[in-house]
Amino acid sequence: MCGIVGYIGSKRAYPILIKGLSRLEYRGYDSAGVALLEDGKLNVFKRQGKVLDLTNFVADNPTSGTVGIGHTRWATHGLPNDINAHPHTSGDGSITLVHNGIIENYDILKKELIKRGHTFKSETDTEVLVHLIEDIKEKSGVSLAEAVRIALNEVHGAYAIVVISPEEPNKIIAAKKSSPLVIGMGEDEYYLASDATPIVEYTKNVVYLEDEQIAIIDRENGLRIISISNKEVSPYVQELEMQLEELEKGGYEHFMLKEIYEQPRAIHDSFRGRLNAKEGWVSLGGIKDYEDQIAKANRIIIIACGTSWHAALVAEYYFEDLARIPVEVEYASEFRYRNPIIRKDDVVIAISQSGETADTLAALKMAKERGATLLGIVNVVGSTISRVTDAGSYTHAGPEIGVASTKAFTTQLVLLAMMALSIGHKRGTIEDEKFQTLLDELEALPEKIEKLLKSDDYIREVSTIYKDAQNALYLGRGSSFPIALEGALKLKEISYIHAEGYPAAEMKHGPIALIDENMPVFVIATHGENYEKVVSNIQEVKARKGKLIAIVSKGDTMVREIADHVIEIPISDEFVVPILATIPFQLISYHIAVMRECNVDQPRNLAKSVTVE
Repeated sequence: MCGIVGYIGSKRAYPILIKGLSRLEYRGYDSAGVALLEDGKLNVFKRQGKVLDLTNFVADNPTSGTVGIGHTRWATHGLPNDINAHPHTSGDGSITLVHNGIIENYDILKKELIKRGHTFKSETDTEVLVHLIEDIKEKSGVSLAEAVRIALNEVHGAYAIVVISPEEPNKIIAAKKSSPLVIGMGEDEYYLASDATPIVEYTKNVVYLEDEQIAIIDRENGLRIISISNKEVSPYVQELEMQLEELEKGGYEHFMLKEIYEQPRAIHDSFRGRLNAKEGWVSLGGIKDYEDQIAKANRIIIIACGTSWHAALVAEYYFEDLARIPVEVEYASEFRYRNPIIRKDDVVIAISQSGETADTLAALKMAKERGATLLGIVNVVGSTISRVTDAGSYTHAGPEIGVASTKAFTTQLVLLAMMALSIGHKRGTIEDEKFQTLLDELEALPEKIEKLLKSDDYIREVSTIYKDAQNALYLGRGSSFPIALEGALKLKEISYIHAEGYPAAEMKHGPIALIDENMPVFVIATHGENYEKVVSNIQEVKARKGKLIAIVSKGDTMVREIADHVIEIPISDEFVVPILATIPFQLISYHIAVMRECNVDQPRNLAKSVTVE
């Protein structure tokens, strides 16, 4: 969840580190720090707060040096403050490192190191690791790289680390396990980062470290990779597809608003080359070799966290309706702790924007051990989930910087819809006429969302009325119920208003007790199979004087007469309503958060990529 950046080469490291940390700040923004090597001296600067606070703190200090590491923190062990900020330095000042992850056995190691005379300044697990490396190096007389390797054989947990030392000023040592780390390769220079966003400006050639690999980067001898068991590994160089302009706000006030407005393009990119309604086909190349196994699956298990879990709930409707395969949706964080029954004829689909979600990766590992077929749906090319699964597909949403997911979510829904259509067609469980209709509906989505975004001014006006609400309720039925959950999550994430999502019919089994004249109730009430039932639920809300904001199909008159406000979406098949209904909820959350002066792109306590359990 923290952001790591590093550099070794001929340029000044500090500007590269600061720009990189700014790009990675969506991964954590409790504190930030840098360490620079200059003329055999180690200079460490760190500060509670954001990268800008660090920049201001460092302003009058020397920042030369062509080797350096940096870190932006999402706190796990220890409060967010200057002392707990990274980098952390060994007791003798000869080694410093940055770390993303959790060292689970840090307490045992710390007690042993204290017995050996080590003194600790911070509350972090990370400081234990740098003292352990120091202890090994001092007692064994080995190189920095060898001390790191030995130390990593003694720790349990997750880590991505980058280590430097004035005693070996022309080297950077890096390693990873269950936390991402990528190395960019330039002309006689190397860049390191938690993801590719700080690197793309300088080089397109990257190496993604695999678990339990150590990178030894030498200014003169280049890159060498070994395993923690000391076996040589040949680096696999890949080319980045990311574009630099995708990482800028492009004139928008916030990344979140930019990414909401990018959804027509992102959805088009998601089905480009995979779907052609005119010719009547859908084909996902990433899963083509596994289509027979999916079609014959005893069941599909979908594992995910957060917003991706809501996408999985919608997918349950898609797969069961169109492909007639039983589906179970699981929180990845809970899945492996109840000894689940997984069979060899099960297909396990993991959904993750980052492709690095720790809980999802751990659940995949269990499923793999039990022989299931593993598929991944991720956004970040080259991410760990994309490498450990048997097959899968990228959403092609492009970089998503705002912590609250928008375009990544809707492209997940589109990809899952295409997958269900493809498998259903292969199984013969979709009539040709319906198959064609749904292809047309998917292909029309970008244009419909463009039209829907033109309602933004009206949605902002509605949002103004409810910006001071203390609580909110979101209701939906069928495949729109997960969108009610997602709408409530967005409001919670970025505006800090308590909100809950419920199936509309469940409201009278408890939540209706909360409804009064101060309670805004957001409901999806589009034309479809459950329309009349949802209208009845709306009447129940109005009978308790609740404030009703309804998402309706264009031209609706019945709900308009009842609701306080209606937001129209284009008339569409129920199949794509979850995707369209998501857009107004995103905009409502965004506008309310801005009006409440919340940090939209970096909401408190949250990070974009959850790489610790």
